[in-house]
Amino acid sequence: MDIPRSFTIRESSHRIHNPFTGEKLAVLGQALRLTPGTRVLDLASGSGEMLCTWARDHGITGTGVDLSSDFTAKARARAAELGVADRVDFVHGDASGHVADEPVDLAACVGATWIGDGVPGTIDLLRRSLRPGGMLLIGEPYWRREPPDQVTVEACHARSRDDFRTLPALIEQFGELGHDVVEMVLADQDSWDRYRAAQWLNVRRWLDRHPDDELAPELRAELTTDPVRYVRYEREHLGWGIFALLPR
Repeated sequence: MDIPRSFTIRESSHRIHNPFTGEKLAVLGQALRLTPGTRVLDLASGSGEMLCTWARDHGITGTGVDLSSDFTAKARARAAELGVADRVDFVHGDASGHVADEPVDLAACVGATWIGDGVPGTIDLLRRSLRPGGMLLIGEPYWRREPPDQVTVEACHARSRDDFRTLPALIEQFGELGHDVVEMVLADQDSWDRYRAAQWLNVRRWLDRHPDDELAPELRAELTTDPVRYVRYEREHLGWGIFALLPR
């Protein structure tokens, strides 16, 4: 049980596995008015940067669950580095079925709503761990600009236009699902650049070290085409943000 090795290679240097910077993560923590002792569940927690830095900066406690054994190990190391290993713990496992043993104050799924087969199912899953009056965090892509054709749609890692919504339509969806949007922090193009361009350097360094690996042809082809595809399509058309929701 793990994620594909190509993804681990591509994001080997990342602390945040989404188009979000550490600065924006800090802004989000401040915007949510986190208080010491806030209990957080983070499903698909990646390398644990959100839980670890919020434990350091705001005194939260929490648990992260992620399918990647490599990222889970990095999260535990990050917790030790920041001196918060006594406040946060990380579980290697399938987040799609994970429910907290005790209700939490904040339940999050940032950039992995596939664990619930989309936004509605992920919200339902998170609410199973949430105390009454608690808050949800959802990280989700949206169309910055309507894609003009199917080539653009597929270049943005979608099968159809309906895979993502525009930002207004996404906000409306949260309301239709019975939640108020009470905060949001959105990625900008620089956030996307920092996330995607770092992948290219990771891949190139890996290729230099492993020219004969069975994945080398696939990743070599990706590095040849991906930067142009990104700046032509994804950078212009795809947005991303984290949205704080309170059930009505």
